[in-house]
Amino acid sequence: MTTAAPPFTGSFRADPVHSSFRFSVRHMGVGTFEASFDHVDAQLVVDDEGAALTGAVRVESISIRNPPEFREHVVNGAEFFDGANHPEISFHAAGATVGEDGAFSGSGELTMRGATRPVVASGHYRAPVRDPYGGVRTAVDIVAVVDRRDWGMDWQMPLPDGGDVLGYEVEVRAHIELVGQDGP
Repeated sequence: MTTAAPPFTGSFRADPVHSSFRFSVRHMGVGTFEASFDHVDAQLVVDDEGAALTGAVRVESISIRNPPEFREHVVNGAEFFDGANHPEISFHAAGATVGEDGAFSGSGELTMRGATRPVVASGHYRAPVRDPYGGVRTAVDIVAVVDRRDWGMDWQMPLPDGGDVLGYEVEVRAHIELVGQDGP
């Protein structure tokens, strides 16, 4: 099977001010716990063969709307990110596809807590546009669903009437606005 060449080519670097990385997980069986990371770094390289997307977030940059001790437990606690020993979460998809219709998909590897596991991400890209400063920008919005136990995050507490306090399935979303590195 042959695939068509991507609709554009080039090397792009994340604009950290206009990029975000967040996750959500079921809480108490009825709600959703959400958090985001303030430090996002990513690069997208698109050539005639396809696309490669790499990215990373600093665990310590997590933004949680809760008391500081809860944040510390999630960031550095052995049950969750263990940020003191594993300060970064990274993703790499080498064989991603960028379609004429705006579709973006790729199988890659997600590394957290020192473990690397395969992950499939899909979403959309925005075709490159010129910005008012003479640069070129594009954006990628991707989502993946992972099981947190695959990275050793298996903390749990039962609910009194059955069920679990925290879901195992985690939705990971990234919006990455990227600036062209190949010149105007």
